[in-house]
Amino acid sequence: VETALRNYPSVRVTQEQMNAAAAAIRLAQTAYLPRVDGLVQVNWATRNTFYGLLLPQSVIPSVAGVKADNLGTVFDSGAGVLVSWQPFDFGLRRANVAVAEAARDQAQAALNKTRYEISVAAADSFLTVLAARQTAEAARAAVDSWQILQRSIHALVNAQLRPGADESRVAAELAGARTQVAQAEQAIEIARVTLSEFVGLDPAQLSLNPGRLTELAPEAPESEFNPANNPLAREQTAAIAQQQRRLDALGRTYYPQFLVQGMASGRGSGVETDGARLGGLNGLVPTTPNFGLGLTVTFSAMDRFALHEQEAMQSANVRAQEAQYQLIATKLRAQFNTAMAALTGARRVAANTPVEVTSGRTAVEQATARYQSGLAPIDDVAQARRLLVQAQIDDALARLNVWRARLQLAAARGDIQPFLDEAVR
Repeated sequence: VETALRNYPSVRVTQEQMNAAAAAIRLAQTAYLPRVDGLVQVNWATRNTFYGLLLPQSVIPSVAGVKADNLGTVFDSGAGVLVSWQPFDFGLRRANVAVAEAARDQAQAALNKTRYEISVAAADSFLTVLAARQTAEAARAAVDSWQILQRSIHALVNAQLRPGADESRVAAELAGARTQVAQAEQAIEIARVTLSEFVGLDPAQLSLNPGRLTELAPEAPESEFNPANNPLAREQTAAIAQQQRRLDALGRTYYPQFLVQGMASGRGSGVETDGARLGGLNGLVPTTPNFGLGLTVTFSAMDRFALHEQEAMQSANVRAQEAQYQLIATKLRAQFNTAMAALTGARRVAANTPVEVTSGRTAVEQATARYQSGLAPIDDVAQARRLLVQAQIDDALARLNVWRARLQLAAARGDIQPFLDEAVR
C-alpha cells in the first residue's frame, strides 16, 4: 500500500491539482493590490480632425488637432502612468478568495480520496494474489496425492489385482488436478499483474509476504458507522462548500464599484493650435505634462436581472451537490451493511471449514482402505479426494475472506490503516 501511494500516477495528478488550487488562492489575493498601467507611444501621422459624432468603436482613432485639408504629417508622442485601486468592494474580493480557498479544500479532499481508493485497491489486489496462491497450493497437493495413488494402482494393475480401468480413472483425475493447478497459476499471474499496476513494479519483482493474512482474523468490536468520515463523503462536502462560496460571491457583485485613480502623463506634438507644423523632430518628446486624481463610481443597474438568474442556477448547483452527498452516504451505508453481512458469513464459514477438512481426510482414508481391500470401487476414492481438495481450498479461502470482509468494513469507514496494522502485527 505504501509503495502504491508513492508510485501510482493518479496520486501525483491530484497532488499537482491541489498545488494549482493553492496558487489560485494567491491569484485571488492579488485583487487587493492596486493596478498600475504605463504607456509610451510615438506616432508619425496626419493631424486632420473632423467635427461630428462617432459611436464607440475600436477601428477609427480619435485625432487631437485642428481642422486641416492636407496630408502633411507630424510627430506625436505620449507617456503616462495610471494607478487604480479599489478602497472597498463590499466583500467581493474576500468572497472570491473564499471561492479559491474552497477549491483548494476540494482539491485536498480529492487527493485524500485518491489515496484512499488506491490504498483499498492495492490491499484488495494483494488479497486476490494470496487467494490465488492458496488455491494453487491446494491444487498442487491434490496432484501429489493423485500421483502417489497412481503409482500404487499401477502396481496393482500390473499384478492383475485391479482392472486397467481403475488406472485410467486415476490418470483422468490426475490430469484434471493438473489443469486446476494451471488455472490457479494463471490466476496468480493475472492477480500479480493487477497488483503491479498499483505499486509500479514489474510482476516478477513482487515479493509477497502474507503476514497474518493466512491466519483467522481476530474478532474485534465494531464501532458505530459514520459515513461523513469517508473520503468520498468529505470530498463531496468540500464540493458543496465550494458551490456555496460561489453563491456567496455572486451575492457580492450587485454593488457600486468605487475606484480611486491617479495619473501623470506628458504629451508632445509637432503641430501648433492654428494647424501649422513645427517640422523637424518636434513632437518626439513629451513636453506638456498633466497629472490628476479622481474617484470613479460605476454601477450596472440592469445587471440585476442576469444576476438573479445566475443566483438561481448556482442555488440549484448547491442543492444538486447536497443531493449527491445524500446518495454517497446511502451507498456507503449499504457498503458497510454488506461488509458486515459478509464478515458474519465469512466467520461462520471459517469456523466450519476445519471440520470439513478433517472429515474429508477421514473420508479419503476410509475410501482408500475400502478400495485396497476390494470393498469399494475407485470412484469412491476419486470422489473423496475431490471433496478433500475442495475442502482444503474452502478452508484457505475462508480465512482470507474474513480479512477481505474486514478490509471492506475499513473501506466503508474511510480508513484502512487499522486493518493494515492488524494484518502486519
